[in-house]
Amino acid sequence: MPKELPVLVIGGGIGGLAAALALARKGVSVRVFEQGAEFKEIGAGIQLGPNVYRMFEVLGLTDAIERYSVHPDNMIMMDALTGERVIRLPVGGRAFRERFGGYLYGVIHRADLHEVLLEACKAQANVGLNVLKKVLRFEDLGERVVAHMENGERAEGCALIGADGLWSRVRNQLLGDAKPRVSGHIAYRAVLPRAEVPADLWQNNVVLWAGPKTHLVHYPLRRGELYNLVAVFHSDKYEEGWNVYGDPEELDQKFAAERPQVKRLLAKINAWKMWVLCDREPVREWTRGRATLLGDAAHPTLQYMAQGANMAIEDAVVLAAYAELSGRDWEKAFRWYQEARYLRTARVQITSRYYGDIYHAAGVVRELRNQFLAPKPGTDPENPGFEGMAWLYDGIRVPSAPPG
Repeated sequence: MPKELPVLVIGGGIGGLAAALALARKGVSVRVFEQGAEFKEIGAGIQLGPNVYRMFEVLGLTDAIERYSVHPDNMIMMDALTGERVIRLPVGGRAFRERFGGYLYGVIHRADLHEVLLEACKAQANVGLNVLKKVLRFEDLGERVVAHMENGERAEGCALIGADGLWSRVRNQLLGDAKPRVSGHIAYRAVLPRAEVPADLWQNNVVLWAGPKTHLVHYPLRRGELYNLVAVFHSDKYEEGWNVYGDPEELDQKFAAERPQVKRLLAKINAWKMWVLCDREPVREWTRGRATLLGDAAHPTLQYMAQGANMAIEDAVVLAAYAELSGRDWEKAFRWYQEARYLRTARVQITSRYYGDIYHAAGVVRELRNQFLAPKPGTDPENPGFEGMAWLYDGIRVPSAPPG
């Protein structure tokens, strides 16, 4: 019998490695192609909802994730102009855990999550990891696919998954759509050693300071050894990519009217990295024949719900389940996967845009936001009700039968 061709995964980020691992655990041979010189992840913190902890259990990663993650006590929104607390959600408490199946909320350094996935893939004999392999295009030949690389190499596979991010070449070939939608929001990110954080400003919470057309988020990382800072503001500047150094003067100007606590944290950083926040309009179809998309290549989202990586990992688990249920009929598996995912991921995309408007509200809208989000009289502060997020944090059922 001829040897079965591998699945080709284009992109070695969180989504690509999660897809490779999920498929490998089902006995599928996978080859991952990363255009960089090494497998690594840039950025800073990632928030982990209960929905993705369910996926970690499926992938056998829970213990490895726990070696790096932090479980914050609360998620807090502060008004950056007045200093008042708008809302507190006790995500580290018993009520939250009981409501969401025993899972708490977590935060982790993006590089640590990527490393966990990378090490798990390295432990799988049926995963091939390839660097310096920039895939320019692919061919779907009916019974197989061929990926063509910049260096002239070709790779044959039984199917192809484009996990190559916001600027996906695979997506461009499949869908031929326009460039990503530029939100007009700029994010500056930095990580501080704990020793450099003023004692009165360090806390085991995810804190968001909401200001007019700005916000600052901070929380601990790596078991509390680091402190993650992300400052976002509206700007007409635009640079493609993630690793661009920002303009400290612009940052100071945008946050000039905000509380001293905000400005003290911003002042601790002298080497902010900047990226422009982009997304795309949701689409129903991102599969054709033996090729499909996953993660940001399929449904890029703004970061305001902190669910981009979580959605990619959910994608990977669902795709692998349908690969098995279809008997590795890849065209069928990819259609089932797409149908199962497009509405949930679209809801995350659209809700994330809405959250950005809420965080950055000004004037009367800001006052209405604070009034609307304030706890209602008689609310138990340790159990304020979490049903508004249940659609997301309840997570997904891993498919156990074909759809229909």
